[in-house]
Amino acid sequence: MEKIIYIIRHAETDLNKRGVVQGRGMNTDINAHGIKQAEAFFETYKDVPFDKIYTSTLKRTHQTVQKFIDRGIPWTQYPGLDEMAWGIYEGMENTEDVKLAYENMMTNWSSGELHLKFDKGESPLEVKERQLEVLEKLIEKNDAKTILLCMHGRAMRLFLCLLTDKPLYEMGNFPHTNTTLYKVKYDGSRFHIIEFNNTDHLIQLCEQD
Repeated sequence: MEKIIYIIRHAETDLNKRGVVQGRGMNTDINAHGIKQAEAFFETYKDVPFDKIYTSTLKRTHQTVQKFIDRGIPWTQYPGLDEMAWGIYEGMENTEDVKLAYENMMTNWSSGELHLKFDKGESPLEVKERQLEVLEKLIEKNDAKTILLCMHGRAMRLFLCLLTDKPLYEMGNFPHTNTTLYKVKYDGSRFHIIEFNNTDHLIQLCEQD
């Protein structure tokens, strides 16, 4: 059975604005600009007949798609969609030491060292394992033909690798910003990206600014 999945990243939070890593352990709210982003997304896609909504368990995803939830569309929270846990670096100011640690880890992951993680954090391989549950929900045979899925930046990169059968070390090939859209088609056997990093709904915000 064919399905269309609208995968978006949550709207902006104050930590996003400051360039601070959030991660799974930071249950932050979207900020005033994030509310405008969420509104812009809703206005653009409010006529899409979504059958189901999937979000992470973190409230910044709930807040981003709240207007769709308020319409009574069946909504499920999945821990598998939570952001990667960045461990000891979650919520830390973006100092030179933090930047260096982050860049070194990105280099390791890009070279295939996907088992590595920060202290008390998660590795890409561990995130993939919990995302597999959500993948099963996406491909199960039911009446849900059009799904809205709201999640997080790093987790989204990994999830798109999982859906498109790409190695996780290619996660950097999926750019994103707050409320960016990846529209994905499931043809009954495989997933295909039909809209890549779409931010057209944010153009009106840029014009207002």
